Amino acid sequence: MKAVILAAGEGKRLRPITATRPKPLIPIAGKALLEHNILGLKSAGFNQILLIVGYREDQIKDYFKDGTEKYEVTIEYITQEEYLGTAHAAGLAKKFVGNDDFLMMYGDLLVDIDVFKELYRYYQEKKCDGLITLIGVKNPQDYGIISLDKNGFVESIIEKPSPNLNLGNLANAGIFIFNPRIFEAISKTKKSIRGEYEFTDSMSLLFGEMKGKIVGYVLKDYFWSDIGLPWQLLDANSHLLDKMESNIEISDTDEVYISNNVHIGKDTRILPGTNIQGPCFIGEECLIGPNAFIRPYTFIGNHCHVGMSEIKNSIIFSDTNIPHFNYVGDSIICEKVNLGAGTKISNLRFDNKNVKMNIKGKLIDSGRRKLGVIIGPKVQTGINASIMCGKIVGENSIIGAHTMINEDIPPNMLYYTDMEGKLVIKPNPF
Repeated sequence: MKAVILAAGEGKRLRPITATRPKPLIPIAGKALLEHNILGLKSAGFNQILLIVGYREDQIKDYFKDGTEKYEVTIEYITQEEYLGTAHAAGLAKKFVGNDDFLMMYGDLLVDIDVFKELYRYYQEKKCDGLITLIGVKNPQDYGIISLDKNGFVESIIEKPSPNLNLGNLANAGIFIFNPRIFEAISKTKKSIRGEYEFTDSMSLLFGEMKGKIVGYVLKDYFWSDIGLPWQLLDANSHLLDKMESNIEISDTDEVYISNNVHIGKDTRILPGTNIQGPCFIGEECLIGPNAFIRPYTFIGNHCHVGMSEIKNSIIFSDTNIPHFNYVGDSIICEKVNLGAGTKISNLRFDNKNVKMNIKGKLIDSGRRKLGVIIGPKVQTGINASIMCGKIVGENSIIGAHTMINEDIPPNMLYYTDMEGKLVIKPNPF
C-alpha cells in the first residue's frame, strides 16, 4: 500500500527549534517526529512512501535515505518548489499513486500507530472515494468545519463558520485516504482568496460537482496532535514515553537509583548518586551525574552531559551540556546549548495562571500552568543566569552571568548585565 506525507513546510511557529532543522526531524522520545509516523505506517502495511519535501530537504533525505535498510519500506521524494497550497502539494503525488488507493497525511502530525490500520479498514468498509479524519475542537470558528450527513459522509466544509450557524465542531485532522479521483478534483481546483490551491476546495469538488463520496472518521479514541506550537512537543513526548518499555544498556548501576520505565542508550555513563525516575529516555554516549536528578517525561538526546542538576518533563536535544547546579523544567533545549553553572529556568507563575508564549508576534495561552522556556541551538548562558517562564531564546545568542531574562531574546544576540547593573543588548560578536 502507498502513503504520501506532506513534509515541505518550515514550521515557523516552532522557531527557534526549526531554525536549523525541518519540523519532521524534531526529536521526541528517541526518534524524529516523522520517524514515529513512518514506523506506524509500516506496521499498518504501508510499504511505499512518498515524502513531499522542501525546507531543508537534504536533511530529511540524509536521515531517511531510501528507507529500505533502516525501515524495510521504500521511500521516494518529490520537492515542492513553490508553496502554492496543500492541493498543489498533494497533486505532486499523482504519478507516484498511479491507479492505487493511497493514504495522505500532514508531516507534522503525531497519532497512535493503530490509527492507520483502522482508517484503511473503515475506508474499505464504506466503499467510498475518500476518507477524512476529524477531531473535535473547542473553537470551531477558527477552523474549517466539516459537517456529516446521517450516514457519516461529508456534506459541507465551511471555513471559520460563525458560531450561530451550529455546524458542529469537527475539524480536519490531517489524515486522508483517497482513490485517484482526487487528482481530477485537484486539477479543477482554483486559487483561494489566500492565493493558494486549498485541499479542502478539492474535496468539496469531489463530493459536490463530481458526486463522489467522502466519509468522515472522528479520532475520538486515539491520541492526536498537530504539533503546531512548542508545548505540544512536550505533550507528544509524554504520550510516547508512556508507551515505552525499559531498555537499559549500562552495566554499572552502583549507587544509581532507577525507577519505572527508563531507556538508557549504549555507551552512556551514569555516575553515583544519580536518581532517574521514568518514564524517560536517555540517548547514547551521554554522561549523567554525579548526583543528577532526572524526573519523569524527560528525553535527553545523544552526547549530552547532565551534571549535578535537575531536569523535569523536558526535551533536551543532542550535544547539549547542563553540567552544574542547573534546573530545567517543562522546557525544550535545542542542540549544542551550554548552560553556565547555576542557570535556572522558571516554569511557574506566582499567580498560578496559565503561561503564555509569544508566537510570531501574538501572545498565546499555552493552557499549561507549568511551562518553562524554549532555547534555540548553540545558545550559551553565563553563571547564575535566570530565565523566566514562557520565554524564547533565539539561536546563537549569549546570556551573560547574573542576568535575568524576562523577555524573548532574538537570534544572534549578546544579552547581559554590565558592572553598573544596566542591561546591554547588542549583536553577538563571537
